[in-house]
Amino acid sequence: MDASFTGHVFLGMSVDGFIARLDGDIGWLTGGGDENAGPDDGEGGDFGFGEFVSSIDALVMGRATYDVIAPFGEWPYQGKPVHVLSTTLEVGADPRITVHRSFDEAVEAVTAAGYRRVYVDGGRTVHEFLRAGLVADLTLSRVPVLIGTGHTPFGELSADIRLAHEGTRTFPGGMVQSTYRVVAPG
Repeated sequence: MDASFTGHVFLGMSVDGFIARLDGDIGWLTGGGDENAGPDDGEGGDFGFGEFVSSIDALVMGRATYDVIAPFGEWPYQGKPVHVLSTTLEVGADPRITVHRSFDEAVEAVTAAGYRRVYVDGGRTVHEFLRAGLVADLTLSRVPVLIGTGHTPFGELSADIRLAHEGTRTFPGGMVQSTYRVVAPG
């Protein structure tokens, strides 16, 4: 698919590679309910997320991710256009977002708007962008917890996607954050 933007992924996940439990719960990601589960360990900070968001022009996320973020007291993407993939969300239901009924429609809209750096978020959405060759890099933050089963952004692909390791950081509490650049096939 031809696009004028690059997709960038920034995900928190369990050590066993899940971004949410099967019921959508992400309490383990921030330590909600289990003080030993999250990466914070009382140190605070956003682990580079604020800097990452300030570097992007727009976001594309799936409906399930939107449903988790929508009720936040403070909208984390102030001033950034947010595009949500959903076949069921009412268009115009939330003035902070633009709803798209299909992956292709979202890609066309983001391309037409002239965005250069697009944050891609949500398991199925990340997978679709990876399959389409529209992801330039991935920052994966592994929280020191095993949840056993859940949702993953990595599913069946038509071919291997080669990655080049750009760097790894560790944080108090045991979170390990690695950034990878997607290597162009060829």
